[in-house]
Amino acid sequence: MVEPVMMAWVVAQTTAPVQEITLWRAVVIGIVQGLTEFLPISSTAHVKVVPVMLGWGDPGVSFTAVIQLGSVGAILWYFWDDLSTVTLKAMRSAFRREFDAPDFRLGLGIVLGTVPIIVIGLFIKLFVPGYDTSVVRSTAVIAITSIVMAILLGVAEMLGSRKRDFSSLGLSDGVSVGLAQALALIPGVSRSGSTLTAGLFLGLKRETAARFSFLLGMPAILLSGLVSISDVIGSDSRVALVPLLAGLLAAIVSSYLAIAWLIDFLKKHSTWVFVWYRLAFGAVILIAIATQTLENI
Repeated sequence: MVEPVMMAWVVAQTTAPVQEITLWRAVVIGIVQGLTEFLPISSTAHVKVVPVMLGWGDPGVSFTAVIQLGSVGAILWYFWDDLSTVTLKAMRSAFRREFDAPDFRLGLGIVLGTVPIIVIGLFIKLFVPGYDTSVVRSTAVIAITSIVMAILLGVAEMLGSRKRDFSSLGLSDGVSVGLAQALALIPGVSRSGSTLTAGLFLGLKRETAARFSFLLGMPAILLSGLVSISDVIGSDSRVALVPLLAGLLAAIVSSYLAIAWLIDFLKKHSTWVFVWYRLAFGAVILIAIATQTLENI
């Protein structure tokens, strides 16, 4: 499920071999980003590993963060009615001092849920300089975290009651899922995966947990992309404006399709397909590293 979201605040440009991002490569990376941002399988892992396996090198944190803005556009596109309703009702409740109103508590929960990933990201950026080494974003770390998060998602699938719908969401849910979202600062965790897992542990229905994950993730993804725009289009950037815009457009369309598909899928199916996929994805990477088919960069 950015991810990690806000990595542009945390990790500097990777030391992996890089090449110029052409129009075609930007479109492919945008599609990969869009299809994996909202599925609980880690977009950061796929946006890094797929180009490396194709021989293109790591596209870098800044480029990845900027094309994630396409995913924000897809959220606005798909959830415009939900977002406008929650925002207007939350503002109306605040103006009337109706602080116990469900919409106000939900809106405040989304705001407070965004705080942990921002605070922790800024803390690491300012006070943990060694965090920006290539080890942090290495393929081995991605593989291990993918496997660990697959196990946690499987446990949540087995233990979650899945009885609560969207109308039951409130302040405590925003804070709890927001703390889980902060785990996405670790490459390979998956923002959507960690928040979906937390939602299931909180007893939410699968589709409700997914919808809440999307809404909660929008501010963090937006901030991540905005703070990286200057880096990715600067004079020393290897990304031209046209490929960047093409990558953004590809991410918007593929993200929208992924959102629509996942919500419909979770109404009828469990998350086990993603658990098995993540286990296999992590295992394949570790095997490839062990056999020196894939470099641990």
